[in-house]
Amino acid sequence: MTTPLDQDLIQQARIDLAACFRWTARLNMHESIANHFSFAVSADGSQFLCNPRGRHFSNIKASELLLLDANNPDTMQQANAPDPTTWAIHGALHRNVPQARCLMHVHSRYALALACLKDGSMPPIDQNTMRFYNRIALDTDFDGMGLGDEAERLSTLLGNKSILLMGNHGVLVAGADIAQCFDDLYYFERAAQTLIDAYATGQELLVVSHEVAEKTAQQWANYGFDFARQHLAELKQILDREEPDFRY
Repeated sequence: MTTPLDQDLIQQARIDLAACFRWTARLNMHESIANHFSFAVSADGSQFLCNPRGRHFSNIKASELLLLDANNPDTMQQANAPDPTTWAIHGALHRNVPQARCLMHVHSRYALALACLKDGSMPPIDQNTMRFYNRIALDTDFDGMGLGDEAERLSTLLGNKSILLMGNHGVLVAGADIAQCFDDLYYFERAAQTLIDAYATGQELLVVSHEVAEKTAQQWANYGFDFARQHLAELKQILDREEPDFRY
């Protein structure tokens, strides 16, 4: 017997996801009408919300988000079918990695630049890069736009990491909830920007020790979800003043 979905959870998730879309657009981390965010609303992770096809991040409203089932083979034949890459990548991950409740995938400027380097690792050179120390899965086997077999392959790579840096493609962030996922997305882009800027000087990087990097990563983790939730709450407060239609 299928457990009924919590409609209050779904409505709050719609509002939070819509806020993240709007703020990602403000940060210029979107890519036209491409890129996708999703959030699992069923216990097994297979039923999830995601953005509709062809909708710019800056226009997305809570009510427009699609509710999809990763196990429904007829999804792409529906009248309101999602973008094919949304369905392929996010469907595969929600189907195969149920603990990844929220997924955010972008081709943001600095994360993508890092993903295009032969060495896409992130050495610990500041607090933001240290936040992700030993928490990044690197994929260097790009094989197309994330359709079919490529999407299934990607779903095997995340493991217990929160970040999948997709070589030649972009970044995918996984989180336990929407606020945590967006907070990681934001700070990963900041970390990538610092690293790319440091590389651009041509000077040697000042890399801290393993012990210091891991200590700092743990300190970040000890902030818990409250930091991320406060971050998202502040963004929603700004949007409530300036773009209140995101909630509807």
